[in-house]
Amino acid sequence: MNEMKWILLIHVGATLMMAGVIWIIQVVHYPLFDRVGSQTYTAYQSGHMSLITCIVMPLMLAELVTAGLLVLAQPPGVTPVQAWVGLVLVGVVWFMTAFVNVPQHSTLAIGFDSAVHQALVTTNWVRTLAWSARGVLVLWMVSGAMR
Repeated sequence: MNEMKWILLIHVGATLMMAGVIWIIQVVHYPLFDRVGSQTYTAYQSGHMSLITCIVMPLMLAELVTAGLLVLAQPPGVTPVQAWVGLVLVGVVWFMTAFVNVPQHSTLAIGFDSAVHQALVTTNWVRTLAWSARGVLVLWMVSGAMR
């Protein structure tokens, strides 16, 4: 198997894993933040931030690097448009993570704030939809590469 196919497989794996993680976070985990209780919330939020980072950071980095490599050279069956759309969606995810969601988590780490919690749940839909679109996109890429 050539190098570009391995890059595509790593990319697909990271993207699909993150799509699954973000749906669980969006539908199950974030909505339950308001049920933790004020006595233990800061410890809970701190634990959430450190533990989730151990899962998502390696996947997000793998996805970012491989998305960039796919823009530089596509394996047979993957189009430049697919690669660029994928990279743009990765950019959306990273932008939202760095400039919207991480600051919201940092505020929540000080103590539960219902307005910030609601904003987190609402704004995280951008990442949820971007990763979902990326999931469809990488499956489309794989279908092209399999031909």
